[in-house]
Amino acid sequence: MPAQKLKQMLDDRNIKYISINHSPAYTARETAASTFVPRREFAKTIIVDLDGEKVMAVVSASRHVDISSLRSLAGASEARLATEDEFKALFPDCELGAMPPFGSLYDMRVYVDEMVTEVDDLCFNAGSHEQIMRMNCADYLQFEQPVTGTIAVKE
Repeated sequence: MPAQKLKQMLDDRNIKYISINHSPAYTARETAASTFVPRREFAKTIIVDLDGEKVMAVVSASRHVDISSLRSLAGASEARLATEDEFKALFPDCELGAMPPFGSLYDMRVYVDEMVTEVDDLCFNAGSHEQIMRMNCADYLQFEQPVTGTIAVKE
C-alpha cells in the first residue's frame, strides 16, 4: 500500500489526517473533481530539476508551477521540469505521478506556493491514483517546513 509509509510517519507524530479512497484519477484536476475537493484545496506535487537537484514544487490543482519564479526563489541558475524517467526511481513506493508533497520522506527539498498555505485543510495524492489524504494545512507546514513563495500561475 503506497500510503503506508506516509501514514506511519504522521501517526508517529500524532498528526491527524483522513484517507479517502476514490475511483482511479490521473490528473490533479480529475482527482479533485472525483473526490469533491475544490481545486484550490488540492495540492499537486511537481518534480523540478534545480541545478541538477530534484526538488518538489507543491502548487494548487488550479495553478501551474512557474519555473522562473521557482528558480528565483531557490536562487538556482537553472530550473526545468524533471521528466518521469528522471524521477520515477526516487519514489519506489508511489505510483508515477501520485507522490505526496512530503520531501522529508524522500530526502528532497520542498517549495510550496503561497496559495497552498492559505487553505485550512490540504488534500493531496497519497502515493496512488486511488487514494488521497486530507490534513490540516498548518500541521503540514509545521511538519514539512517547506520554503514558501509565489511559484505558481493560473492555468
